[in-house]
Amino acid sequence: MARFYETRFGVYFDDLDMFGILHNARYLLFVERALGEFWTTIGLGPFASEAHPDHQHLVRANHIEYDRPMVGAGEVRVRIQARKIGRTSLIMGFKVMPRDEDLPLAQGWRVLVRIDPVTRSPLPWSDQLRALVTPYLDPSGGPDLPA
Repeated sequence: MARFYETRFGVYFDDLDMFGILHNARYLLFVERALGEFWTTIGLGPFASEAHPDHQHLVRANHIEYDRPMVGAGEVRVRIQARKIGRTSLIMGFKVMPRDEDLPLAQGWRVLVRIDPVTRSPLPWSDQLRALVTPYLDPSGGPDLPA
C-alpha cells in the first residue's frame, strides 16, 4: 500500500456555520494547508518559494463530497495521497476525518497543473517531483477521477 501524508487542524468556533457545523468552505482550506505541509515534508519546501521548478502550478479543479457533518469545535485530520501523475497534471486525493475515526467527513481530489511562470502554459513535471511523489501514489488511482 502506498504511503499517505496526514496532519491535524483545530476546528474553532469561527469555523462553524450558524448550525454549529464545520462550514463547507473550511474543508478545502484545511486541504490547502495540508498540501502545503506535504510539499515541505517531501523536501520541496513551501510552494510560495521559487527555489524549485515545480513550484509554479495552478489548481485546475477541486472535487469534494461531504459525507457527514463535523459538529462543534474540535480537531480534524487531513489525509493526502497522490492519485495520478500525468505529464503536466497531478491529482491529489484527500480525506478530512475526525480525530478518532478513519471514516471521512469529506473526501475528494484536486488537479494541479505545472505551468511556465511567464506564458502560464502547461509544462511537464520534473523527474525530481515525480520521484518524491511516487511513494505516495495510490496504485488504484481511487474512485471518481477525471479522465
